[in-house]
Amino acid sequence: MKEAVIFNIERFSTEDGPGIRTVVFMKGCPLKCVWCHNPEGQSFQREIFVFDKRCINCGDCAQVCPEKAIIVEDKTPKIDRDKCNSCGKCAEVCIPKAIEVVGKKMTPDEVLKEVEKDKVFYETSNGGVTLTGGEPISQIEFLEEFLKKCKEAGIHTAIETSGCTKWETYERILPYTDLVMYDLKEMNVEKSLKYVGIKPDLILENAEKMSRVKPMWIRVPVIPGYTANEDNIRKIAEFIAKKLPSVERIDLLPHHRLGEPKYKSLGRKYALDGVKPPDKEEMLKYKKIMESTGLKNVIIVGHEDKS
Repeated sequence: MKEAVIFNIERFSTEDGPGIRTVVFMKGCPLKCVWCHNPEGQSFQREIFVFDKRCINCGDCAQVCPEKAIIVEDKTPKIDRDKCNSCGKCAEVCIPKAIEVVGKKMTPDEVLKEVEKDKVFYETSNGGVTLTGGEPISQIEFLEEFLKKCKEAGIHTAIETSGCTKWETYERILPYTDLVMYDLKEMNVEKSLKYVGIKPDLILENAEKMSRVKPMWIRVPVIPGYTANEDNIRKIAEFIAKKLPSVERIDLLPHHRLGEPKYKSLGRKYALDGVKPPDKEEMLKYKKIMESTGLKNVIIVGHEDKS
């Protein structure tokens, strides 16, 4: 049975598809979005989180590290990420949880067992399970088997995807997928290459094909200085209005800084330091631009919307 590396299972979500949902976060993504708020979802491998403020300077982690990749200075574990193989021995002995392993190999049956714990909530709210990441389509063997099992169990399924793989891969899981939550980030070719790591062509091509066969929710990250400008939002809206007839809802996702501490915990630099979230007025402006193209059900996620 194919395993996948899962970095979180979040329960009782109401923003990741219809009803009450369990969200399964899968590690690994081919994109390089500079604003990514789940940096722990980028690598396909297990990783080590370090929480400086929890450290009590005991040094146990350094003593058990087989790669000699850890030193403790000023109550802070310092990890040489080039030496570290994420074996997790340091986390096993860290009583205050200053070091934690991110990512766990799980089989489809193991994840399904966790998901089925919430089945009563799906039945009363028309909810289900949502696969996200990272990019879940990147672990297609696991994804296909898991979605099949969910359908056999009568669980509504949704995937969130960036559209960055060949269409034949999507065809493997569409028979077992009830809803596709599809990310549209940047329409400009140069900016997409710079900020996302890929041209938008394949993403847009797959979006059109997807809209012919599956209900879709579109998710648009609104990042000041990057995706958050009138031209980009209008072009995304026009594309949806003209090319994606099956879209049921558009989510505008305002930038937030909740992911910033994760970069520090992973020993990485946060690229958006100093970038402030867009305010309510700016978000309403982008919503009205989208609605001006004839789109309905444009939702500002995380902001109170009284427009």
